[in-house]
Order: sequence, then C-alpha cells, then structure tokens
Amino acid sequence: MGQRMDRLILSPAARRDAILQLLGSARHTIVLSMFRCDDLRIVDELAAAVNRGVIVRILITPRARGWTQKLKDLTALLQSFGAYVRAYESNATKYHAKYIVVDDGPALVTSLNFTRKCFENTCDFLVITENAQVIAGLKALFEKDWATPGAPLPDISDRLIIGPDQARQRLIELLGSADNSIRIIDHRVTDPQVLALLRDKLEKGVSVRIIGNLRTGGLLAHGRMILVDRRTAVIGSFHLSPPSLDWRREVAIVIDDPPILTELYDYFEDLARNE
Repeated sequence: MGQRMDRLILSPAARRDAILQLLGSARHTIVLSMFRCDDLRIVDELAAAVNRGVIVRILITPRARGWTQKLKDLTALLQSFGAYVRAYESNATKYHAKYIVVDDGPALVTSLNFTRKCFENTCDFLVITENAQVIAGLKALFEKDWATPGAPLPDISDRLIIGPDQARQRLIELLGSADNSIRIIDHRVTDPQVLALLRDKLEKGVSVRIIGNLRTGGLLAHGRMILVDRRTAVIGSFHLSPPSLDWRREVAIVIDDPPILTELYDYFEDLARNE
C-alpha cells in the first residue's frame, strides 16, 4: 500500500479551520476548484494569500441552482483583490468538483462546498493528503480544465476518480468487487445500474446499507462516501446518480489506509444506529 499521508476530517467544527490553515500555508500558488462559496473567512484567507504574493487561481462553476447572481458577485469579489477566476467552459460537462492544491502540496479533496451551511450543519467529508501522485494528478486536471476543458484527461493517479470520464466504470467496478459489505452515505442513490448491482449483491449475501436521509445524526445529508469491505473508500463530490456519473466534472479520492477505513466504518455505524 505504501504511506499515504492522508488526514480525514469529519467534525463540522474542524472543517473551516482545516481549510483556512491549508490556504494560510501557501507560499507560491493556490489552485482551487469551487462550486459554491459564501463564507467570508475563506474569501478573506484567499485575499490574504494574494497580498503575500501567492498566485491564486480559481475554477468556478458557471451555474448552480439558485446561485446565478451569487456566482457573478462571488467572481467579482474574488477578482477585486487579485485572484484569477475562470468559469469552467465545457458545454458537455457540468462542473461540480471540489478540491484545493497549495504549492506542491498538500491537497484537499472534499464533498463539501465552501459555505457556512457545510461548515456547520452538514454530514460531509474532507481529506487532506500529501501523496505526491494525488497532488500531481489534481494539478494536471486543474491545468487541463483551466486551459483546454474539452481535451482528454491527462495521465492521473488511480487514487483519483474523475467524472464523467472514469466515474461510471470505476465506481461500478468498485461496488462490484464487494465480497462482504457495502456502506454508502449519499442522498441521491438513483442510478439504475448502481441500484441493480446493489440488489444483486444483496441477493448474494453481501451486507448493503445506505444512509440517505435528509437529516443524519443531527446533520443535513450532503456528503458522499462509499466504503467496500472495509478495504477501500471513496470520498468526493460524486452522487450515485446518472447526472453525477455521466455528465458532471466530479472528483473523488480513493482511500485504503486501515486507520481511516476503520474511522469511516465506525462513523457510518454510529450514524446508522442513530437514524
């Protein structure tokens, strides 16, 4: 397996500070993939980075439900203090990825938006990694999506799952590999192929459990997590739904570190007991 140097953050109280610390550590560059952001402490930290000479580039979704004017205002605000902002331009793919890379690492992959809601009230997942292959893959993806969004994917670490290019095949293969258990946190498990596979696994004796309630453990369901056989987890922006698997730029990280897998399994079981 090798050393991954991944850190999992589950507590809502720790999320904002982890991101602020990551941004605050940047000395040369920040690349950030953003869907929504209304938290001014994040914006202030990005402004502070620009002020100390960091080159800040932000890829932002061109559209999010109910956010047409907010995205325009957010873009203007970010540009006003010197960040470079570009709306993702591919007509074929909606943009929903959420990640950050500072300098040559660390990097962050997450299911949350940079919003007050996701910092305080949601069930979400955040992974900070110093794995060189993941960092290089995210930087290569960012450069492609920034400059040539219609181009094929560059060569990227298998620890990253990039949608829509790889999403359906990789996630179906992962779920299909389950021998003992599948645990999913996702409030939009609607894809017919996925649902058929999960039914087949159930019939073959695999333990399949899904948490998809609108409110889970006192938190609003937002984050996405898949855990197979307590040996592989996937955390990121994907839903197991046709739009997410087939039509959106999504990013997830694959985890096989035993301590993190145990933490995720225990977290799931605790939520399941309190449903």
